[in-house]
Amino acid sequence: MAEGSDKEVEKVFNRIDTDGDGKISESELKGVVKALDSSVSQEEVGMMMREMDKDHNGFVDLKEFTEFQRGGDGDGEVDDELRDAFQMYDLDKDGVISVKELHLVLNKLGDKSSIGDCARMIKSVDSDGDGCVNFEEFKKMMNKGSHERGQSSS
Repeated sequence: MAEGSDKEVEKVFNRIDTDGDGKISESELKGVVKALDSSVSQEEVGMMMREMDKDHNGFVDLKEFTEFQRGGDGDGEVDDELRDAFQMYDLDKDGVISVKELHLVLNKLGDKSSIGDCARMIKSVDSDGDGCVNFEEFKKMMNKGSHERGQSSS
């Protein structure tokens, strides 16, 4: 499933990269984050950019975005970063991402995945069989993509 996870990360990256230049600017990130949560401040968007922009060039490329989505370098902030990403999808804040929530968020990001597509995505990582993705399942999914992809490209 890691290849699918990598493809999903790349799809999300491409949705955020609205001008298609291969990098996410702060204004592109702000547009997506504001669409998902209008209470996010410019300062919070700036902090997200700084967390992802490892080479400090003012942009987030696909490699930086993928590393961020996978959990970064294993430092203490990783769980917080993953939790923030998870909470973007957990619209009703009940601690799980449902098929409906995944579908709504992906559509807000411009991805036209069907409900069936979203159900298959969730089923592929739903280890407890409840039909939703909890934080631990989300974290495992992101880390699994990291480990498997890290083996194939250094």
